Amino acid sequence: MSQRRKTAARKRAPAKTALHRRHGGAKKAPRKRWSQHVTDTSDALDLKHGVFKLHDPGRIAASLKRSAEQSDRRKANPYRSALSMLTFYINRAGKNLPKTQVTRLQRAKDELKKQFGRA
Repeated sequence: MSQRRKTAARKRAPAKTALHRRHGGAKKAPRKRWSQHVTDTSDALDLKHGVFKLHDPGRIAASLKRSAEQSDRRKANPYRSALSMLTFYINRAGKNLPKTQVTRLQRAKDELKKQFGRA
């Protein structure tokens, strides 16, 4: 009787999916920018482009106030909407926001309170 040799099991590559065959390889997932989507489509405010990049906290607050008062999309009162959008921006920017800009935006919060007569 002849003996059969035991061979090491062959490692197989995972089966290719239809996506792999159709497109020639795995696709990278698109970067998810949900915070930008929220900013664009939420019922908060219609913001002026570049408002958070302004250097004067008073101008940032004035622009947010103007946008909040004119917006047809907001659900809360103008003060809450403006403050929420400012806080949202600060929180979402996180570590990528320079300290000087964080300080400026925190001052804009105080200025916003003054402009709405809440200070």
